[in-house]
Parts: sequence; structure tokens; C-alpha cells
Amino acid sequence: MEYTRRELGKLMLAVPAAGLLPRHVFALQAKPNSKWAGVQVGLNVPYNFGSRTMSADETLQKTVQLGVSAVEMRSQPIELAMGAPEAAIAGGRGEAAKAAAAQLREWRLKADPRKAADVRKKYEDAGVRIEIVKFDGIYDFTDPEMDYAFAFAKAAGARAISCELELPGAKRLGQFADKHKFPVGLHGHTKTTAAMYDEVFSAARYNWANVDIGHWVAGGLGNPVDIIRKHHDRITHIHVKDRKKPTDGKDGANVPFGEGDTPIKEVLQLIRDNKYPIQATIEFEYPVPAGSDRMAEMAKALQYCKDALLK
Repeated sequence: MEYTRRELGKLMLAVPAAGLLPRHVFALQAKPNSKWAGVQVGLNVPYNFGSRTMSADETLQKTVQLGVSAVEMRSQPIELAMGAPEAAIAGGRGEAAKAAAAQLREWRLKADPRKAADVRKKYEDAGVRIEIVKFDGIYDFTDPEMDYAFAFAKAAGARAISCELELPGAKRLGQFADKHKFPVGLHGHTKTTAAMYDEVFSAARYNWANVDIGHWVAGGLGNPVDIIRKHHDRITHIHVKDRKKPTDGKDGANVPFGEGDTPIKEVLQLIRDNKYPIQATIEFEYPVPAGSDRMAEMAKALQYCKDALLK
């Protein structure tokens, strides 16, 4: 079937309501490209769109709409596409969360992780690579569930898994990373110091870092350029956001790109000039200004990064 440009536009805008679109519709879109001056700029999805359980198709539609060609993607949309129970994916609080985790674990241990390749195919047909897969709650995974996670990430086309940095859980996780010879990008917050990264690096060869340059500045940890330059060969990707330096003992606030103290341009140009194979992943966390929306703000953030790299 052929579509006019107007019909195609209507189809894409209808995705949130329609849920699923055939693969050939995505193939008709102009291929996105957010790799500038050799640096791949990506998005944390579907987190950036305000959800952890958005469908893989709607996540793809929004990613393509923004012209982004690579992502860090949470496991939930992929597992939903594979048939995971929605209630288990949604989780909950307290006892409900424990029950959901148990249900999801039971499903995972019966599922074929290689089916994640179906989502990979749809994304790559649309010009988007799933470079990193993020798992929530990975430190509570049983050993078989850990093996599932690595097989799943490989089938999805990823080159790394990401998760929060927690000690001593990261040391156990590193044993599985080494077993599968597959990096884990450990995400730091405002209290994640360089010494903590040194500790997890020494615990496992494939324990790597997902340095969040906004958190780094907001926590008063110094210039993120220094840790990126020092450990560039063990960084899977960085999270890009703009935050203020800490004041009065409080972490610095999230602000629109260009309004904070985070050296975004300096970091991007460091990656560019040294040809480091590090994805610069935009993580959207500042309050949406009045009269705007998430998509408009992410478009601005992408343009900010593009301008910095092409300068």
C-alpha cells in the first residue's frame, strides 16, 4: 500500500491511539540521523516521554519524530511487545511490587529472550538503533534472570546494559557481565563519586560507567570532563542534562539546556575531538516551561547538542 505524505503524517500522529503500526509504515519515514561530527546523540526512552511502560511502537514513533537515530531503551516496552503480562511490567508499591516482580520473573524464565530481536528489527528498519538496554531492579534478579537479561540485551542489538550503581550489588552484577563479556553501564547520581567507580571497575572487567554529567555537577563532584577523559575506555554512554551547582548544601536544580552550570558543550566536544565511542544520551528531567511540552523541549535540547558539535 502507498501513502501520501499527508496520510502518513496522520498515521504517525494516530499512533498513541492506534497502538500498533505495520513495519512498512515506519520504513516510509525519512530515516532519522542524530549523529553529528561523529558523536551519536541519543535519548533515554521511554523515560523521556514520561513513561516506563509506553509501547515499543509509540516510543519508536516519538523517537523518529524527533529525528533521533539511537537510544538507551528500558526493558519494559520490549518485554511488553514480547508478551509479558502488563500487570507485571507496571509493578506497583509495597506488596504489589513484590508480587509483580515475582510474576515478571516467572514469565522471563519461560520466555525466549531472542524474541527481543523482533523489536530490534522494527527499530532498525526505521533507522533507530537500540544501543543500550536499561533494566530496573536488576540487583534483585536471580542468577537465571541475570543470564536472561544479557541474552535479551544482545538480541535487542544493544552493546551494553545499564542500571543504577549500587554497592555491593554492582560487584555481583559484574560477575555476570564478565561471564557474558558484555559491558554494564553503571549510572551515577549526585552522591556517586569517582572512588565508587574505581571500586566497581576493580571488581569486574565489564563493569563500566554511565556518567551523568548533570548529576556530577549538581552534586559538586567537579568537572565531568575529568572523569570522562580518565575513564573514556570504560564509559558506555553519558547522560546529558543541565543542572546548577549545589548551593546551601542542596543539589543543584535541573534547568533547560544552556541555563545551568553543566559543561555540556565542553563534554560533547571532548567526545568529538577524541573520537570516543560514547553515546551522549539526553535525559529529560527539568520542569516543562509554561506553553511548551516535552517534545518541544527535547527538540531544543537536541538542537543545542547539534550546535555544540558542529561548531
